[in-house]
Amino acid sequence: MPITQQLDHDAIVIGAGFSGLAILHHLREIGLDTQIVEATDGIGGTWWINRYPGVRTDSEFHYYSFSFSKEVRDEWTWTQRYPDGEEVCAYLNFIADRLDLRKDIQLNSRVNTARWNETEKYWDVIFEDGSSKRARFLISAMGALSQAIFPAIDGIDEFNGAKYHTAAWPADGVDFTGKKVGVIGVGASGIQIIPELAKLAGELFVFQRTPNYVVESNNDKVDAEWMQYVRDNYDEIFERASKHPFGVDMEYPTDSAVEVSEEERKRVFESKWEEGGFHFANECFTDLGTSPEASELASEFIRSKIREVVKDPATADLLCPKSYSFNGKRVPTGHGYYETFNRTNVHLLDARGTPITRISSKGIVHGDTEYELDAIVFATGFDAMTGTLTNIDIVGRDGVILRDKWAQDGLRTNIGLTVNGFPNFLMSLGPQTPYSNLVVPIQLGAQWMQRFLKFIQERGIEVFESSREAEEIWNAETIRGAESTVMSIEGPKAGAWFIGGNIPGKSREYQVYMGGGQVYQDWCREAEESDYATFLNADSIDGEKVRESAGMK
Repeated sequence: MPITQQLDHDAIVIGAGFSGLAILHHLREIGLDTQIVEATDGIGGTWWINRYPGVRTDSEFHYYSFSFSKEVRDEWTWTQRYPDGEEVCAYLNFIADRLDLRKDIQLNSRVNTARWNETEKYWDVIFEDGSSKRARFLISAMGALSQAIFPAIDGIDEFNGAKYHTAAWPADGVDFTGKKVGVIGVGASGIQIIPELAKLAGELFVFQRTPNYVVESNNDKVDAEWMQYVRDNYDEIFERASKHPFGVDMEYPTDSAVEVSEEERKRVFESKWEEGGFHFANECFTDLGTSPEASELASEFIRSKIREVVKDPATADLLCPKSYSFNGKRVPTGHGYYETFNRTNVHLLDARGTPITRISSKGIVHGDTEYELDAIVFATGFDAMTGTLTNIDIVGRDGVILRDKWAQDGLRTNIGLTVNGFPNFLMSLGPQTPYSNLVVPIQLGAQWMQRFLKFIQERGIEVFESSREAEEIWNAETIRGAESTVMSIEGPKAGAWFIGGNIPGKSREYQVYMGGGQVYQDWCREAEESDYATFLNADSIDGEKVRESAGMK
């Protein structure tokens, strides 16, 4: 369908990270005039803004990369098993250059409002500077973990020293040599930055509220032979990852932790602990994510490892999670995390037993004790999955804003891709998409969008919109998937972000689909095989008439 005169583009994509680049490339292939708009001054999305020391992937390089471009696969060389942020950003910029995407990326363009024009059937996208663009399709590629949050601590603005958030790190870096530094937060970013700060700071004070089960990793160098093997087998690697519940290229285990002997269980745990990273979570036993008993067995094994590594018994005990079991939160990987607490300049403070009272002009007041600091680092995470979408005004039919719809009706999507009342709007990594190594659903999602929008174009369909019924069906499946795991019980205990537990006042709903990435892809495949019926069956439009006029079954 040709672009009408009043439109600037067929599609506007918000965000220039993994999702945005994949979507731009795939929509170009079907002839859609597509424009990325990016709030920051660089390409890379989450990897552009998270430039703190120690930032790196939790997933190994060979399944944390795209398989769709032979040119990129053959020409890009990874150097680390778990690439650091600088290398990931370089990879994304290489993709932008090699696939000639940069000409369709507009940087420094923060979206304030996106408003659906019901009469003319287009999205009006209004930027912070007051300028605007119009497009037939609006696609969010803003990321699942990119809306940073600060803790609600009294006096946070009174501190006279330097303050940093891991998700808004200065481009030129920060010199912490010899300084007194406080870190608030021990989630994934805290686990990564703390070992690096410890090497530089004169004294490092770590304020921990909820400890994690950290699976340590070995960051091997990628040699030429390994890289060539991956190049030769990219398709098979990606196919295996796409069929894995967590989107990784790993062997699915066959035994239950509670059914094998104690000796065999310990042997398997030890083997996968040595292999490192997500291998422990995904390759030990079939029931670490579904059986509370199996989860607790893994928990106690990791606690034993903490006690082996950390020399001071009191510190080791504080680092051992006790209020929830393994898989109650997203499993983070570490690189020398526990060893860091053996350093004499590192001090671990219990912010749960003795909460942070306030932040003063001099530092952090913990209980009645004031710790004078030169700098405070907030490693306090993100408003996951929904934060970027509710932080701007996305205005659908009848002037309804997306955040208000979710606040009133509860979190509802059609398999995480669309929302009723918001026509011609798609999301990459939207709420209720898989709890997964994210690059896999990003690529598969971009390819699904390509086929869907090609279908729309070929059938002459002007507007698509999901039905309320489809959203209720998917919400029920999301709940079913979550309640089949230990996360449904342990997540609330842990304050996990996948139920909104890390945000005071946020509705406690399942933000992600935990029924398995391969099951999620079956749902996407079924929608496609039904000619996208649930995406063209909105209550607010005559879905039957639309499908009939388009020659659909």
